[in-house]
Amino acid sequence: KSGATLIHPYDDYEIVTGQATVGMEFIEQTGQRNIDLDLLLVPCSGGGLISGNAITFDKLSPKTSLYSVEPSGFDDTRRSLNAGKRLKNKAGLNSFCDALLLETPGKLTFEINKRLLTGGLAVTDKETAKAIRIAFEEFKIVLEPGGAVGLAAVLSQTIHTVNKTVGVICTGGNIDANTFSSILSSK
Repeated sequence: KSGATLIHPYDDYEIVTGQATVGMEFIEQTGQRNIDLDLLLVPCSGGGLISGNAITFDKLSPKTSLYSVEPSGFDDTRRSLNAGKRLKNKAGLNSFCDALLLETPGKLTFEINKRLLTGGLAVTDKETAKAIRIAFEEFKIVLEPGGAVGLAAVLSQTIHTVNKTVGVICTGGNIDANTFSSILSSK
């Protein structure tokens, strides 16, 4: 009605290109420290961030295996990668990882991820809460639930990391104060 142009938040080439800069910075910083990554874990919703990183790592660090990480029950990318086609999540499920609760992977992003990702992982809300608490206690970093799923996958041993150099992209600090306080006080 207003004549504004809709820019899709993840299923758009320019958005994916912008997200690819995260991977470029990651590679630049690890390169400055002479670190070669075996694995990179990235939070995933519609697939923009992980597909941008997949393109970057495919070109600049092709030996690094990339995995999407999602909350259990909202692991549409993981299941879609396994099936070779876009699948939808079941209705009626819930997770506190509210930034990652899409129904299905993006069309554009899934085609990129299907070609470039090694696989997908899923973690529980309990594992994610533990990762939020550890990120704060050990690193003084405040993470929102959706941004903590990659760290949760490492800490819960959802993926084998022994003798591997692992990178984890942790995004966002948008967490409700009461939720954050509750997570910090639970052990």
